[in-house]
Amino acid sequence: MNIEALYNISYGLYIVSSGNKETGNGYIANTVFQITSEPQKFAVSCNKNNFTSEFIKKYKAFSVSILSQNAKSETIGNFGFKSGKKINKLNGFDIKYGKTNVPAVLNDSIAYMEFKLTDEIDMGTHILFVGELIDAQMLTNSEEPLTYDYYRKAKKGVTPKNAPSYIKKEKKGKSEEKIYKCNVCGHIYDNNTEKIKFEDLPEDWTCPTCGVSKSEFSEI
Repeated sequence: MNIEALYNISYGLYIVSSGNKETGNGYIANTVFQITSEPQKFAVSCNKNNFTSEFIKKYKAFSVSILSQNAKSETIGNFGFKSGKKINKLNGFDIKYGKTNVPAVLNDSIAYMEFKLTDEIDMGTHILFVGELIDAQMLTNSEEPLTYDYYRKAKKGVTPKNAPSYIKKEKKGKSEEKIYKCNVCGHIYDNNTEKIKFEDLPEDWTCPTCGVSKSEFSEI
């Protein structure tokens, strides 16, 4: 089976959030889709290990922020590769509490939507949360939405292990040049394919996926 075929399925990238004004959490999702038009219902896929799943179940509502193509790596890194059980992911971000009172992340977003939870379906490793659309607002008309394809090819981003589209790749043969891996998000910097060797990158260079410093990379 050629797993490269799976990368041709179209996805967007979003921040799915839930909670209230006192506490909340969010995660990067690439599985958000509309399933009915009347009433307007959407589904999101959430790994059972994601802290956000507990908030969605508790508050019976969630938001979806549609990320911009120009979204910063720090934003993606914070919501995609850090644990809300260890840090407050919402701290320092511009948050909107709308009609459902759940948090919606405005940073690097072109629009956001709010949903009332109507169903949840156990999918094994993931839960499919179904919500009825309560509100939707545009934040800008001047930017394009971030797609999973653009994230992988242009931003050279990697897929979080909790994502439904995560695929564990087999290790290939030994490379001639050194390969480095981000200790936080797993981003690979391969001297065999990059124009600049990792050792020659400036000290203020940061991981294009999660935004951590060069010192957070280890040779593999």
